[in-house]
Amino acid sequence: MLHNSVTIFTDGSSRGNPGPGGFGAVVITDGKVTELGGRETYTTNNRMELQAAISALSIIHNSELVIRMYTDSNYLINGITKWIYGWQKNGWKTGAKKDVENRDLWEQLLNSTIYRTIEWKYIGGHVGIAGNERCDEIATDFADNKEIKLYSGSLSEYGIKHILDIKHDAVAAESKSSNRAHSKAVAYSYVSMINGTIQTHKTWAACEQRVKGKAGARYKKVLTKEGEAELISEWSNAR
Repeated sequence: MLHNSVTIFTDGSSRGNPGPGGFGAVVITDGKVTELGGRETYTTNNRMELQAAISALSIIHNSELVIRMYTDSNYLINGITKWIYGWQKNGWKTGAKKDVENRDLWEQLLNSTIYRTIEWKYIGGHVGIAGNERCDEIATDFADNKEIKLYSGSLSEYGIKHILDIKHDAVAAESKSSNRAHSKAVAYSYVSMINGTIQTHKTWAACEQRVKGKAGARYKKVLTKEGEAELISEWSNAR
């Protein structure tokens, strides 16, 4: 890690989406590690992903540091690097003229990025990257209202010795394995979008019937109710 840089890992979780939720972050800079976390009684995965990033940035006071933010949330990365500029231009409306979800947190996050150099980096979730795994543990323990001890101290004494290791090759291999497992798993539903209109389907046959031969159609298999809600939110905000 460079002396003038900060490495941050973040994650968010909710039980029910919406439901009880938590967020976690690990901030590493200048030989020090700071763990952060928090809980809300009624929230969503996406709100917790945003809150994790906001909380992590709030403890960094040197605007000259280069910040590398690692997250497994495409919603967070796409929102802050792409969608947010269109939302502002359109008066915080999506392309479908709907109010942007989580606007309050998006505005806080945007304010946290002013005059800072931040590299937003996607990493696969649950693929053995220590920083992501620790943030997931913090977030889920808070969501479940469990007691958890957060560390603040020297990097040399931190219990996770390989916290700064980002093994992209390992991630790629694990992602392929995960994708293979995903393809065999029983679907909760299939989500499709044509010309900005989103629908859910209980069977692949129904989804295929809607999207087959339709230019620009998007579709995806999801395994849980929470995953369905997150995908619909992501696609809605991207329209």
